[in-house]
Amino acid sequence: MQPVEIKKDVYWVGAVDWNIRDFHGYSTPKGTTYNAYLVMDEKITLFDTVKKPFKNDLIAHIEKITDPAKIDYLVVNHVEMDHSGALPDIIDRLRPEKVFCSAMGKKALLDHYHRKDWPYEVVETGQTLRLGKKTVQFLEIRMLHWPDSMVSYVPEDRLLISSDGFGQHWATSERFDDEVDLPELLAHAAKYYANILLLFSPLVQKLLATIQEAGLQIDMIAGDHGLIWRSHPAKIIEAYDLWSRQQGRDKAVILYDTMWQSTETMARAIAEGLDEEGVNFKMCNLKLNHRSDVMTEVLDAKALILGSATLNNGMLPAMADMLCYLKGLRPANKIGAAFGSYGWSGEAVKLMTAALEEIKVRVVDPGLRVRFAPTPEDIEKCMELGRKIGKAVKERQ
Repeated sequence: MQPVEIKKDVYWVGAVDWNIRDFHGYSTPKGTTYNAYLVMDEKITLFDTVKKPFKNDLIAHIEKITDPAKIDYLVVNHVEMDHSGALPDIIDRLRPEKVFCSAMGKKALLDHYHRKDWPYEVVETGQTLRLGKKTVQFLEIRMLHWPDSMVSYVPEDRLLISSDGFGQHWATSERFDDEVDLPELLAHAAKYYANILLLFSPLVQKLLATIQEAGLQIDMIAGDHGLIWRSHPAKIIEAYDLWSRQQGRDKAVILYDTMWQSTETMARAIAEGLDEEGVNFKMCNLKLNHRSDVMTEVLDAKALILGSATLNNGMLPAMADMLCYLKGLRPANKIGAAFGSYGWSGEAVKLMTAALEEIKVRVVDPGLRVRFAPTPEDIEKCMELGRKIGKAVKERQ
């Protein structure tokens, strides 16, 4: 692939990973990119690197623009290894004058690579760096989503180099938002937010407020993954504002695992009750839906309904896996309930209800259990649970 000039004398020089299918538990069926950016100025500056196996792609792209040895500065916005894995080899080859990072970034780089000889230059929020015609302003965004994270703003270009913010895991030959289908792009962005940034939503709100208070004029957002927002930066900022408020819409997600289809029969009856109340719903059989796709559905839902048969005095493994993932991401402002079938013990519903309470979901029903196969009377109880949750969804502002 070729480097791409995204602004005058600013180039994308990253790498496309067409083959990655799992990103620490997040499914990436369409791959991802590791974006790096090169600014050609009096001080030639590289922003971030790439995952270690792709270092040659990075060097090849830089060589099409300039001799890599001429690079003066290296800015490390984020230390996670998909962006810094190639850093030791790149620094050894480039020998830059300075490596700019946050204080936590320096600590993380030392912890990861144990290189005390690098020319670290620690920067903090509000600090500026003059490259020549262009200026870089640094803004720390701690815990979005690592303690070291920061973004770099180039005011002359109204360009925000946004680290892991505003990204998507999507490998394409296109580089810009206006070169792909926008609804699909936003869907990838929603999945990215739901699985990486949801836990940090209060900090996203703080970041958006800081950008507004600082009066940053943003014409382009260049993140570390996926497409660059050239034509629709306001749209992704608006989406982040909406997602980080976690207000949800009139929608319920029914997550379930079933052994002999009794729990699935209950799930369908609950869905019918929701439908009667005019509430949209998604049915997610956990044997067939990846946890990260389920989280994307949870992102804009008001209700979370969990169902599992009881196995060995507990819940089915797929539900246990899903709850572990949910607890880590902690979706907020949800209502919920649990249901399930059992043979002789029936602990699953109690365990799922406790898990909902642990992540601060407001439980609107103590839980519905059915022994073995549901009777017509049991089906009516399931439908009534769906109606009850549907009414609660409609009432919740």
